[in-house]
Amino acid sequence: MEWWAVLIFFITGLILLLLSGFPIAFAFLLMDLLSIIIFMGPLGLKQIPLHVLSSISTFVLAPIPMFIFMGELMFHSGIAYNTIDVIDRWLARLPGRLGLLAAASGTLFAATSGSTIANTAMLGTVLLPEMKKRGYHTSMAVGPIVGVGGLAMLIPPSALAVVLASIGHISVSEILVGGVMPGLILGVFFGVYIVLRCWLNPSLAPPYEISSVSFWSNVAASIKYVLPMGFIIFMVLGMILLGLATPSEAASSGVVATLLVTLIYKRFTWKMFRTSIRGTLEISVMIFMIIAASKTFSSILAYTGATRGLLSLVEGAELHPLIILISMQVLVFIMGTFMETISIMMICLPIFMPIIKVLGFDPVWFGVLMLINLEMGQITPPFGMLLFVMKGVAPSEVTMQEICWAAFPYIVFDIIVMAMIIIWPSLVLWLPGLIR
Repeated sequence: MEWWAVLIFFITGLILLLLSGFPIAFAFLLMDLLSIIIFMGPLGLKQIPLHVLSSISTFVLAPIPMFIFMGELMFHSGIAYNTIDVIDRWLARLPGRLGLLAAASGTLFAATSGSTIANTAMLGTVLLPEMKKRGYHTSMAVGPIVGVGGLAMLIPPSALAVVLASIGHISVSEILVGGVMPGLILGVFFGVYIVLRCWLNPSLAPPYEISSVSFWSNVAASIKYVLPMGFIIFMVLGMILLGLATPSEAASSGVVATLLVTLIYKRFTWKMFRTSIRGTLEISVMIFMIIAASKTFSSILAYTGATRGLLSLVEGAELHPLIILISMQVLVFIMGTFMETISIMMICLPIFMPIIKVLGFDPVWFGVLMLINLEMGQITPPFGMLLFVMKGVAPSEVTMQEICWAAFPYIVFDIIVMAMIIIWPSLVLWLPGLIR
């Protein structure tokens, strides 16, 4: 069978299973099984246990459960709520104060939680009721929370960045560090946009009287509530940048730091701990099953000659490498409107990464581009995950249509930052260059 027929069979069958509501991991494993029987014969079935074992018995994947555990502890302990109050004080009388608070605190918590869903749910639960109470327009109340929620995928600790690195055979530490600058740039863009829009149209975020707090009171509160968040960030990102820890060791130190902060704030309870452990196990097992299925898919592509066929097609095509790169990103964007993030990674990365290497692009640079694109998919209708999370925490009168329109400007900013990274690759590669 021709290599293109192998790809069409696998991807079409997979999409049909996913659209039918079949669990992601089992859909991939079923298509792996069918593909092996059809293209490799019964003897190929013996390879499945070997692929599963080799794909998950690697130290590279150790940060995944640790990063997830950090996010679960942050979410269930509620230690971030006091930090939000402190940041709110510093913003004082800036236009769109609560929207700006969402952008600032969301960027900070992205560097401590590692979970886009937890980030969005927490900000929506804490800030949205106050925004509606103060008369904020729905676009300014919902938009900043949805937009900034996805940054947890880009800024470490990000379990999804580790998954992408594992599937794409990219350096885990470099892709974690590479996402920092684009994540911060997006956070700044969001903040500037909110302030300018509310300054030009004050009706979007009506001003209100706030109690006066002295400068030194703000400083004391920052030391008490913001500095510990910085300590958690340093124990993950700082340890990697200083070369003191591998990603796995930094993930472990981040968990220890988070547990210490919950103990200091007296937010640690055994119920919270058990709930966090349970959530971590459920998510980690699902991710490991998906990674195992991805390894088998890559082997099928190699055995059937699909990978070689794709590479020959790309090498023979008289297209500029940037045209091919942009076409890949457009395809990922389209898939992001109706598919889940890890599913897109598993379908695209085994196909894309050999092509990227042939074209001479840096894998870390491409990986960060993919992360931004995948983050954009989480806020893109009709099936963006964070849109549904926001609908779940928003008041009943807020419609899904309003949420989708509120997210639109932040999709545009994602596209702008992707263009900036293509034009100036150093935005991604500068920090990883410090640890190479």
